[in-house]
Amino acid sequence: MDNQKDLNILWTNADPLTSHNMVMMYATNALTHQWWERVTVIVWGATAKYAAEDEEIQEKIRMAQHVGVKFSACISCAVNLGVKEKLESLGMEVLAWGEPLTELIKTGAALLTV
Repeated sequence: MDNQKDLNILWTNADPLTSHNMVMMYATNALTHQWWERVTVIVWGATAKYAAEDEEIQEKIRMAQHVGVKFSACISCAVNLGVKEKLESLGMEVLAWGEPLTELIKTGAALLTV
């Protein structure tokens, strides 16, 4: 991981307006316009349920994936909310994010929290 080339977006806000007009818009445009070389959206908390249940945001996720945005969800959240399989079917990896997130913070990686 290169702190100057990689952006990580910690997406915890399941508000539809914020999700559509900030998270998905910036993640997609960041790759489309080559502002970053790699963008990973970390799906955590309420956003796991939102992403699994809302068809409009699923379409935005697919569009972002199409341009190369990677989506990775917290496994504890996904299991607790009963949406692990649905997130996987959307092409998201689902894994334990506690240690990787801590490492991102400790190393000063580019981390946008929404």
